[in-house]
Amino acid sequence: MSEVRGAKSGGAWGAYRGAGVDIDAGERAVELMRASVDATRRPEVVGGMGGFASAMALPAGMREPILVSSTDGVGTKTAIAMALGRYDTVGLDLVAMCADDLVCAGAEPLFFLDYVAVGRVFPERVAAIVGSVADGCRLAGCALIGGETAEHPGLMEPDEFDLAGFCVGVVERDRLLDGTAARAGDALIGIAASGLHSNGFSLVRRIVADAGVDLGEGYADLVCRILGRETAPEPETLPLNLGEVLLTPTRIYSRAILALRRRLDAAAAELRGVAHITGGGLPGNVPRVLPDGLGARVHPGVWPMPSIMRLMGALGGLSEAELRSTFNGGLGMVCVVPAGAAKTAISSLEEDGLTAWRVGEVVAIDALGARYSES
Repeated sequence: MSEVRGAKSGGAWGAYRGAGVDIDAGERAVELMRASVDATRRPEVVGGMGGFASAMALPAGMREPILVSSTDGVGTKTAIAMALGRYDTVGLDLVAMCADDLVCAGAEPLFFLDYVAVGRVFPERVAAIVGSVADGCRLAGCALIGGETAEHPGLMEPDEFDLAGFCVGVVERDRLLDGTAARAGDALIGIAASGLHSNGFSLVRRIVADAGVDLGEGYADLVCRILGRETAPEPETLPLNLGEVLLTPTRIYSRAILALRRRLDAAAAELRGVAHITGGGLPGNVPRVLPDGLGARVHPGVWPMPSIMRLMGALGGLSEAELRSTFNGGLGMVCVVPAGAAKTAISSLEEDGLTAWRVGEVVAIDALGARYSES
């Protein structure tokens, strides 16, 4: 699990250290992260840390299991983490980007592997990054069974890092969500996002730089100064500065979505589609879970736009429609359920601590004129 590839430093390996790769620091990082990685273990995991590859069995009792996989990174949100010297949140973003994609196919996340690239191995920093990946895996219910930390001196500055990963899940073949089940008249259930999540940060960074805003400025004061006192920041943001709000981790929905499906089954209803609202926002993602001939009509006035998005809009001159197509617009997931099951779906999500709204409906394209519209 997450080890620096290379040889021991000292002796014949002193030249490697002279080139900037410190194997001893890498091994210390592995030891520091061991407990957090072990805490993600599932019963299907075979073996432990330290091998050249990782192994995991499929859950027992499945009739016709289908493996589902997803890979992603955190993107330029890492630049905010570097600027603040905060490394204990971005791993949650990484897991969310992958595990929340898997559940859109109806799959339960099984295991995760990470890849951390650094300019120089600072053991405590690497352990914090991988520890946050492990935190995300625990929230998603998957095991962190392998990974790699690569030291890239000369290619990256000592303080630079990047991370990517992939997740594998499993679903019964006849439970696979493949974008064909939705029907005209179905309800669209939107689930609240935790903030910007992990998309659009190249634009965020440009907006912040062009506006000359300090990441260390108190968030509540900044919102008041830019948006006016009539826009109240969310209570959880009151003690934070702007940088900390930007680093708010992507919400991990996988367990709540799987629970939602079970509760709908028990109510003789069904989950007909799940869209993870990432790059491209609502217009780019909701239609992906609808069959040909159907589109989504969304009602933005139903749910609140988070203050951080309103702030980016005001600083960058972006309309609310642009915020919903560049960022997530305040919805991290959108589920498709039969209209009569909308209240059951919202109650299920609230039972798992999530806020949800009926935000629209599925309509025939000939009545809509497009795959996505707002009213």
